[in-house]
Amino acid sequence: MSDVLALRPRAEALGQALPPLLAQAEHLAATVILGEHGRRRAGMGDEFWQYRPAHGGDSARMIDWRRSARSDAHFVREREWQAAQTVVLWVDVSRSMSFSGDRLREPKADRARLVALALAVLLLRAGERVGLAGEGVPPRSGRGQALRLADALAGDGAADYGQPDTAGLVGHGRMVFVSDFLGDMDGIERAMARAAERDMRGALLQILDPSEEDFPFDGRTLFESMGGSLRHETLRAGDLRARYLDRLAARKDRLAALARASGWHWHCHHTGQGAQPALLWLYRALERTV
Repeated sequence: MSDVLALRPRAEALGQALPPLLAQAEHLAATVILGEHGRRRAGMGDEFWQYRPAHGGDSARMIDWRRSARSDAHFVREREWQAAQTVVLWVDVSRSMSFSGDRLREPKADRARLVALALAVLLLRAGERVGLAGEGVPPRSGRGQALRLADALAGDGAADYGQPDTAGLVGHGRMVFVSDFLGDMDGIERAMARAAERDMRGALLQILDPSEEDFPFDGRTLFESMGGSLRHETLRAGDLRARYLDRLAARKDRLAALARASGWHWHCHHTGQGAQPALLWLYRALERTV
């Protein structure tokens, strides 16, 4: 009885926090009207896809004789490929992601959770298996998986900057990293190398606050990481702007080059924009990794 009573406050807290996030993600997913993800190609399945002209290597049993009788050529009836794919998400919830340059603008972590969960909703509706990197939420299909993902995404990390978790990766699947990618690049490269060893391709979605892009600081300014481990005070912040923007551009170039070399896709999204373009880009990026 005591165990049940101890669980009740947590269950009530989850009931208050998770449904709005999931409802918001489902609403966002509903704005993207697309066909079934990753299935529009020939392969094993029951659904008719298209007729194509017969090739020299096609056997006689592959010919659709009824369709071929209506023309002078032979045609093969192709079925749609319907094997479920596995997509693993890593969503950075480190302290760096809790930053917002405007109290009226959502933190980067909130946008990352929303876009990642909306992507999961789209994929699950298409019959795909979706999970979170690590040991917490292994890839599964079905409506209940969205609730498990929302539960897992509700927590915050303790580190100043996040590093991709590659535990429990599934070979030949796809992967999505959602982060500001402002931490150690070596960790990101190692994670992508491990994914490549398992023949996983995917997408990097970099999420930044507009103030991190524009550097609108001047005069006396104290810069401090969200966890407080890094501090820098200057009397002339404006003098740092050019160097900061150069380093940010170099970071983006490195991410883009790393993605190209690995057969992945990279995109930078700002929290000052709506969430739909980021979701649509991610969805299309996964289609291009097939």
